[in-house]
Amino acid sequence: MNKFLVLLITLLLTACNKSEPVFDKLSHNAVILAFGDSLTYGTGASEENAYPAILSNLSTREVINAGIPGEISRDGLRRLPSLLDEYQPELLVLIHGGNDILRKISLQHTSDNLKQMITLANQRNIKIIMLGVPKPNLFVLDSAEIYQQIAEEHNIPIDLETLPDILSDNQLKSDTIHPNNEGYQIMAENIFKLLVEAGAL
Repeated sequence: MNKFLVLLITLLLTACNKSEPVFDKLSHNAVILAFGDSLTYGTGASEENAYPAILSNLSTREVINAGIPGEISRDGLRRLPSLLDEYQPELLVLIHGGNDILRKISLQHTSDNLKQMITLANQRNIKIIMLGVPKPNLFVLDSAEIYQQIAEEHNIPIDLETLPDILSDNQLKSDTIHPNNEGYQIMAENIFKLLVEAGAL
């Protein structure tokens, strides 16, 4: 096989492997709804250091902090429709289910609730990204399997590593289950990167 043909095949394979943007760019006056529990609210950090506030600065978009500490996914599902209708966001950052995991609620119930949240957003043509929430583990923290399954099923950009990485590092935590200021900074930066990679910013 001559060198030109090898080069051509290599270039074609490289082009095929490049990830295409999932989203159109958000408008300059877009609202982003950050929806979740204490990880969204910013427990363990000051208000200006919660990830939605930092993401707003990074993205130059309004980011609504719709996090409620201690909320389980069933209650989040009840709360979401009115928020979507009130703020009419172009994009939903969905980080939910951690309290279900801590309370040992069936992962199937959590998955069903998250899927219904996604349906509510899809019905309103709202873009969605997700972060996987880790399950307890004595050795290595990994996102619960349901998050990757849901993201693949619904073609949603997802970050499965940020929260497990932060919550595995004592220097980035305010307690056993919440980031500190530095942890939320990393969280916001990685969400911003995910939005850029998806084509939203």
